[in-house]
Amino acid sequence: MSMAKANPRRLTILGSTGSIGVNTLDVIRQLGGSDRYEIMAITGQANIRLLAEQAKACRAQLAVTADPSLYNALKDALAGSGIAVAAGESGLQEAAEAEADWVMAAIAGTAGLAPTLAAARRGADIALANKECLVSAGALFMETIDRAGGRLLPVDSEHSAIFQCLTGDHRAALERIVLTASGGPFRTFSRAEMADVTVETARSHPNWSMGLKVSIGSASMFNKALEMIEAKHLFHLRPDQVEVIIHPQSIVHSMVGYSDGSVMAQLGVPDMRTAIAYALTYPERGQLDVERLDFTKLARLDFEAPDESRFPALRLARTALERGGLQAAVLNAAEETAFHAFVEGRIGFLSMAEIVEEVMDALQTFENTQGLDAVLAADAQARRQARVIIEKAAAA
Repeated sequence: MSMAKANPRRLTILGSTGSIGVNTLDVIRQLGGSDRYEIMAITGQANIRLLAEQAKACRAQLAVTADPSLYNALKDALAGSGIAVAAGESGLQEAAEAEADWVMAAIAGTAGLAPTLAAARRGADIALANKECLVSAGALFMETIDRAGGRLLPVDSEHSAIFQCLTGDHRAALERIVLTASGGPFRTFSRAEMADVTVETARSHPNWSMGLKVSIGSASMFNKALEMIEAKHLFHLRPDQVEVIIHPQSIVHSMVGYSDGSVMAQLGVPDMRTAIAYALTYPERGQLDVERLDFTKLARLDFEAPDESRFPALRLARTALERGGLQAAVLNAAEETAFHAFVEGRIGFLSMAEIVEEVMDALQTFENTQGLDAVLAADAQARRQARVIIEKAAAA
C-alpha cells in the first residue's frame, strides 16, 4: 500500500455547497480523491440534496446543515450511509473541531467567523475564502493563527496571487501590493445608469463564475474593498501600501512591487480552482485540469485607475483602515445588511454604499479589541443601524 493511501491528509470543508466548496471538492477529486484525502466534515445551509450528495460522494465522516430546522431532512437523506449528521451552531462547531489538518473556510458572511476561529485554535491550516474573518476580526484572527501554529493560506484569487509572488522573496523589500479588479459589469456605467440596475444585471460578472454575494460585491466594488482590508492583515501592510487597479480581462490576478522597482505578477485564466489547489498543495503544486493561458490569443491587457466617485466602496475601505478600531467590522456588517436589502428590492444599487457610509460615520466609537464578543457586538449594532436607515428610506 502506498504512503498516500496509508496516511491520507484529513480535510474539512466549511461551506461545501457554495461555489468555493463545490470547486474545492472538484480540486480534491482531481488531485487524488479518497486515495490522498480523508474528508472529516462538510457543512452547508439549505441545499440539503446537494449536501447529502457531496457527503456520499466524498465519503465524509460528518455532514452539517447550519439550519437546525433541516436536521431531519439531512438525516433522512443520509440514512443508511453511516455518515454522522449535525445541525446549527453546535454542528458547525463540531465540524470545525474535527481533527482535520486542513480546513477550507468558505462559509459566507459573519456566520463563518466563529467556526473558522475554532478551527484556527486547533492549529489547523486554514484555506481562507471567508472575507469576514479578516475584515471584521483581523487582529484577533491573525493572533489566533500565530498562537496555534497553523498556516493561513489565502484562497481569493488576488490574495493567492500576492502570496505566490511573495514566496521566496525578502519581505523587507516589499514596497506595495496591487490588487486587480475587473470592474464588474458596470465598469463603464455612469452613476445615473447604475441607479436603475437590477439584481440580475448586477450578478452577471463578465469573467468569473461566482456566488450571488461575491458577484454583486464585484459589481459594487465592495468585494474589492473587503479584499483591501484583508490584504492589510494577511501581509502585515500599512494602508498606504495597498493599491487597487482596474484590469478588465482578469488575467493578471494581482502584483507585488519591490523596493528596487521590480514588479512580480501572477497570471492565469479566471478559475478559482487554481487558487484552491495551491492552498491545498502548498508549498508544492498539483496537476490540475484547468484551461491554460495562451498568450498568442491575448489581444491586450488593459489597466486603468478606479473611479471612486462611481465606486465609493474603495474610499470607504481606506477610511476604515485609517480610522482603525472596529470600523472594518462596522463596514462589513452594514454592507451585508445593505446587500440583502438590495437583493430583496428594498433599496437601489447605489444606496448600498450610501448606507454603509452613514453607518460608519455614526459608529466610530468602538475601541480596538482582540475579543470576539466585542467584534460581534459592533457587528450587531452596525446591522441594527443599517436596518433603521433602510426602513426610513422605504417609508419615505
